[in-house]
Amino acid sequence: QVQLEESGGGSVQSGGSLNLSCSVTWYTYEPSCIGWFRQAPGQQREVMATKYTRNVDTWYADSVKGRFTVYQDSARNTVNAVYLQMSSLKPEDTAMYYCAADYTPFPLCLTSKNYDHWGQGTQVTVSS
Repeated sequence: QVQLEESGGGSVQSGGSLNLSCSVTWYTYEPSCIGWFRQAPGQQREVMATKYTRNVDTWYADSVKGRFTVYQDSARNTVNAVYLQMSSLKPEDTAMYYCAADYTPFPLCLTSKNYDHWGQGTQVTVSS
């Protein structure tokens, strides 16, 4: 129904920036929301940011507000990529980052627990 693939991870020093990309290929039904999640070793996966695919509505976790920005290509009428611009990175941002798709109707998808289509992840490492 939908395929996602992350890219753009890497290693950066504390205070640096990275821009992650999530390629979205969907069939028949466009996802309602795309979310960015991360999971550090030994920790639970946590949601960072979500975006409704049909307008500018977004949601952010408190830990990344003001540092991360989620957006998509506004020139297109349908979603084919969602990006996560990360700045002022900290060592505690080190994790595997995943994007995921949800079909729960808006606005519920912004805070949904039903993200069930996932990419393979991209590693982000922030050194002090």
